[in-house]
Amino acid sequence: MKPDQFRRLALALPEVVEGAHHDHPDFRAHGRVFASLHPDGAQAMVKVPLDVQQRLVAAGFGKPASGAWGRAGCTMVVLAAVQVAAVREALTEAWQFAAASAVRKPARKAAAKRRAR
Repeated sequence: MKPDQFRRLALALPEVVEGAHHDHPDFRAHGRVFASLHPDGAQAMVKVPLDVQQRLVAAGFGKPASGAWGRAGCTMVVLAAVQVAAVREALTEAWQFAAASAVRKPARKAAAKRRAR
């Protein structure tokens, strides 16, 4: 897979915009980064729930990013080593996780305000 293919797959998901994060392209849903392309063009990252990350790693799709990023679900993938269908599935999982996170965040803020009263 080439970086442009990864970009097209990410941007094909609903309401996704391309931005920049740490000097490389990222893909956002509802304001939340769910995927990015590494500056070297050989790797990409998808941010998925930890159970999905474990499944992807076990299937040989990629490996957790180092440190806290990996513990948060960021999963690195070597683009030349993956199939388009696997990337499409991982991007969809990451997009759904970002959308769900965006919905939960305002609800947590509202609950905190209620508790503070």
